[in-house]
Amino acid sequence: MGEAAVKAAQAIGYVGAGTVEFLLDARGEFFFMEMNTRLQVEHPVTEYITGMDLVEWQIRVARGEPLPITQEQVPLIGHAIEVRLYAEDPANDFLPATGTLELYRESASGPGKRVDSGVSEGDNISPFYDPMLGKLIAWGENREQARLRLLTMLDEFAVGGVRTNLAFLRRIIAHPAFAAAELDTGFIPRYQDKLLPQTGELCEELWQAAAEAFSQSEPARVDQDDLHSPWAVTTGFRAGLPAETDLRLSCNGQTRTVYLRSSSDSPFKLSNEHLTVEHNGVRRSYLAIRRGGTLYLKWQGDLHTITRLDPIAQADLSDSQHGGLTAPMNGSIVRVLVEVGQAVESGAQLVVLEAMKMEHSIRAASTGVVTALYCHEGEMVNEGAVLVELT
Repeated sequence: MGEAAVKAAQAIGYVGAGTVEFLLDARGEFFFMEMNTRLQVEHPVTEYITGMDLVEWQIRVARGEPLPITQEQVPLIGHAIEVRLYAEDPANDFLPATGTLELYRESASGPGKRVDSGVSEGDNISPFYDPMLGKLIAWGENREQARLRLLTMLDEFAVGGVRTNLAFLRRIIAHPAFAAAELDTGFIPRYQDKLLPQTGELCEELWQAAAEAFSQSEPARVDQDDLHSPWAVTTGFRAGLPAETDLRLSCNGQTRTVYLRSSSDSPFKLSNEHLTVEHNGVRRSYLAIRRGGTLYLKWQGDLHTITRLDPIAQADLSDSQHGGLTAPMNGSIVRVLVEVGQAVESGAQLVVLEAMKMEHSIRAASTGVVTALYCHEGEMVNEGAVLVELT
């Protein structure tokens, strides 16, 4: 395949960087598809296994300089795998996602690990540009070493505030069929139930871990003038008994009230943004990063966004948004297809939102009557903004 790519470039007298793509069938035969006259997103894979800087070579060629080695001298060492990290929602047909990167933590650097990115924590992901956040590339002496190294990188990576395909990528790399290199264009549909699982009931251990992380990340004291005062601690005071507190938490549309006892006997310990628990001699560690009233907890490969609820404020918010249909992302309203007082059927198209060159239809979840419109054509709206109200 590599020889065919070289011959194709030589046949047309091509000078410069280029990427040749082929289709490979089950019999091992390959067929020319296209040539892109540039470096592709995956060029770090080639750089890893050859040890060459292709960007430098591209500049050298553009300046009319000769390449430092011949084609026959190009080494091929080891194996490399790359994944693209995108701001998109796999659970919503991979619709591009927008918002602010409230959390952005890249994996630790090290031999055979590379991250190419152009974003940082606090950046706004707008609907006007490609939603790729970065690339993770792992190299190993063999494919399995590269795969396991990439899996570690995905486990260490954390992105909050914007939906991404991070967990989806991890499920692919961890899948037994991927590990066995049993790959074809039907891979994702074939294993869709495992790669894109439905959101189920969160386990009790996760809620307990989240509550412990919230509790242990709270400031230990509020009155620094009198350290012996009962008002110097934030937990409840009970004479002769362990202090008790309850936290109402929300995650993935689920809510739970967790009761905690402040005790040194808790199996969970939070240190340096890692929550560890020891049970039956087995010690596990989970990434737990607090950002104000939000906790980002890495649990079994998925990063869960958990918030601490104020029951009164939550009730007010629920009342104000009753019957409202909201924007799934930041974008521009391109069409408003209904008016106040109009009766609509379930599934009827109400508003069309455009983001990242894609149109998304806001549809009625049930039969009803439009009682209010909160948007107009040409208006920019933020994710979560109420667009239409039905009764």
